[in-house]
Amino acid sequence: MSSLDEMNRFLADVEKRAFNIARLSIGHADDALDLVQDSMFAMVERYLDRPPTQWPPLFYRILKNRIRDYYRRRGVWRRWFVPQSAVPLPDGQDAVSAVAPTTSEPVARAALDRSLIALEAAIAALPRRQQQAYLLREIEGLSVADTARAMGCSEGSVKTHCSRANQALRAQLGEYLG
Repeated sequence: MSSLDEMNRFLADVEKRAFNIARLSIGHADDALDLVQDSMFAMVERYLDRPPTQWPPLFYRILKNRIRDYYRRRGVWRRWFVPQSAVPLPDGQDAVSAVAPTTSEPVARAALDRSLIALEAAIAALPRRQQQAYLLREIEGLSVADTARAMGCSEGSVKTHCSRANQALRAQLGEYLG
């Protein structure tokens, strides 16, 4: 199997999760798709020759940088062109529920929908570094070391950010935890 075939499989595997991370981070589905696509192109251009075991932290580092660049550009644009009160709120799409398990019982489905909406809102409300650490560790399942490489920080920082994110999520989502 060629490196390109392996890379295509890797990117197909992370595509949906990367979109959800970007969507939760920036709140706009169309912009999130653009960020993921740009990240994928950069991954193929720069890291096709690297071993597949190195791809996950490299890809998420690229995605993190694209998200950071998005916020920088948006901040500059807002300062020059948009009054603060005119900035639209993110659309009402729920990216998490698009990949969540479904149930046929209406009451159970409604409860699941409410809990997923609450989870998405709680994750979106986290500070950016906590959000990144939580999404990469808990949702993506990267190791502490891989998360640290992807975020460009120490393993201790990853642990601190994850711990704080988990505390904040438990505090916000206590009624859904039973």
